[in-house]
Amino acid sequence: MASQSRLGRQIEEVVATLNALGAPFALIGGLALASHNVVRATQDVDLLTDASRADDIDRALVKLGYHCLHRSGDAGNYLRGDERLDFLYASRPAARKLLSTAPERTTPFGPLHVISTEGLIAFKLQAWVNNPRRTQDLEDIRALLRANRDTIDLGELREYFALFDRQALLDELLNEIR
Repeated sequence: MASQSRLGRQIEEVVATLNALGAPFALIGGLALASHNVVRATQDVDLLTDASRADDIDRALVKLGYHCLHRSGDAGNYLRGDERLDFLYASRPAARKLLSTAPERTTPFGPLHVISTEGLIAFKLQAWVNNPRRTQDLEDIRALLRANRDTIDLGELREYFALFDRQALLDELLNEIR
């Protein structure tokens, strides 16, 4: 991998582990923002992976010294010292599609599959709907819309906002960037 930072080494180790397992994954969350023309400081690693591989991933992470903070059918949160690692498990058709179509991009950490702009917005919307106090997710959505307004697939985006009954919010956000 390109980066020798502590975060870079953590990502390199996790990527090697997931590749050894044959577990598909894509970068999501704050680190994925840079691949979509938005830069924001973050120190945790967020990944989307196939739900069917969650047990294998859990065992591998424990062997690497991670402690499981929380695990459900939808997500897993791990900590090793101050290194945070969060997984969303793709089990629903929309998430599985986003995982399978995540393009490989050049990142500061080397080539990685990164969720699409529309998918990243959808996951940030889901996080915000689940916890409206997560105002950074709403700010990230605004920044992603601003930075990618000419290339974003509005039809796909409208489908995601409809899933959460937030079509009016999308219209409001789009009006803000016009």
